[in-house]
Amino acid sequence: MTENHEEKAIFAGGCFWCMVKPFDTQPGIKSVVAGYTGGHTVNPTYEEVCSETTGHTEAVEITFDPTIFSYQKLVEIYWQQTDPTDASGQFADRGSSYRPAIFYLTEEQREIAEASKKTLAESGRFKQPIVTEIVPAMPFYPAETYHQDYYQKNPMHYNRYRQGSGRAGFIEKAWK
Repeated sequence: MTENHEEKAIFAGGCFWCMVKPFDTQPGIKSVVAGYTGGHTVNPTYEEVCSETTGHTEAVEITFDPTIFSYQKLVEIYWQQTDPTDASGQFADRGSSYRPAIFYLTEEQREIAEASKKTLAESGRFKQPIVTEIVPAMPFYPAETYHQDYYQKNPMHYNRYRQGSGRAGFIEKAWK
């Protein structure tokens, strides 16, 4: 008899297309779903979220096996995909729908995220303050089908976007 070890994590770090691949390729990750969270409407569309009227942010919901890949490791990967000093969006994507945030589902996740944020702030890696919010999870709504697994379905466009948005260059410089 096998036990089902499964937890969820929700991270917002700008364009959700760019937040899927870094997690999707790790051992113990069962799924990474692009979607929306943190807002005040039910089941928003991409157009509604981009209009900045729903309060949602683009995010990913990760289903993972913590016995294979810990939440701590997920948070470490998260930091290395974002500019944690920019609360007004990420890279070329501006506005609250692209704000960085860690949405915790348990008290243990909150504690791990807060400790990791403190460690990052004290590391001196960034001259500006770490402004990424760590907030309670809210309902998560999967994005439209064409947004799912975008890096696999549209690799050329995904790679051009990742480069052109400034994300790839920032990550290389900040985390080399």
